[in-house]
Amino acid sequence: MARLASNYPALNRLRSVPLELVNAVMLSAALTATVLASDKINPATSATQQSIQFSNPQSTPLSSLLSNQPSNQLANHESAQEMIQKAMDNWRGLTSSSLLTMVIHRPDWERSMTVQGWTQGDKQSLVRVTDPKVDAGNAFLIDDKQMWSYSPKINRVIKVPSSMMSQSWMGSDFSNKDVSRTTELLDDYSHRLIATEELDGHRVYTIESIPHESAPVVWGKQVTVLRDDWVMLRQEFWDQDNQLVKAMECDDIEPVGKRSVAMRCRMSQVEKVEEWTEIRNQNVHFDIILPSYMFTLSNLRNPR
Repeated sequence: MARLASNYPALNRLRSVPLELVNAVMLSAALTATVLASDKINPATSATQQSIQFSNPQSTPLSSLLSNQPSNQLANHESAQEMIQKAMDNWRGLTSSSLLTMVIHRPDWERSMTVQGWTQGDKQSLVRVTDPKVDAGNAFLIDDKQMWSYSPKINRVIKVPSSMMSQSWMGSDFSNKDVSRTTELLDDYSHRLIATEELDGHRVYTIESIPHESAPVVWGKQVTVLRDDWVMLRQEFWDQDNQLVKAMECDDIEPVGKRSVAMRCRMSQVEKVEEWTEIRNQNVHFDIILPSYMFTLSNLRNPR
């Protein structure tokens, strides 16, 4: 800087000028250049109008100008993803145990089962039938994306192939994944918020979930309706031809500790309206201490 100043006497004189004055002069010159440039582009726009536009908080954020994807779309994806995550956390907790009745209804018959279930984190689940006697002891263990079943009639533990995870559970309208509360919806889909409304004093969100291209799923999309306390009110399952196949409706919402839980959920087939399966929660606990052996193959076969 000293060498440059010696070559240019004007800079030597500038050294005696206060720094604040130099900054003011430079800022004034920059603003003048900006106004002149804008006038060349749009002569009808006055400097006053340009000043208002520049300071308007509703103007386009810089981040959206720098991104190939609009900022509102990024925010939409993030919020929808977070909502699905909160719904998963709400129905599983850190750990959970539940006692429920499953009623399978068909036009000419109906039967019910009593089922106990336990979960830990978002990857481990154990489900065991306790009644009626003919089904008692049948159990299913999920550990990450692996599933095993145990049948006391044959006294064998069988690994369930991933291709059967979407098959009917015990002849019901729920799949193996539905009953074990897997996080497939969170892991294998991209989510988009498509509607928001008010219902019974709550804000309700509708989220469309499209599977990733390489995801090993059977559904073309899922649509989930969530309340602002993260209770799932409805879940729809659409096939690859964009046809609605089945839907789950949940109601009888009650407080359980610090969270709200739907005590009744019914899964029904769209083309077979007289066929449905209903789960009725009787006793639900969250964030409890579970023994270390709970989600093991030995406990699946021989419950302690």
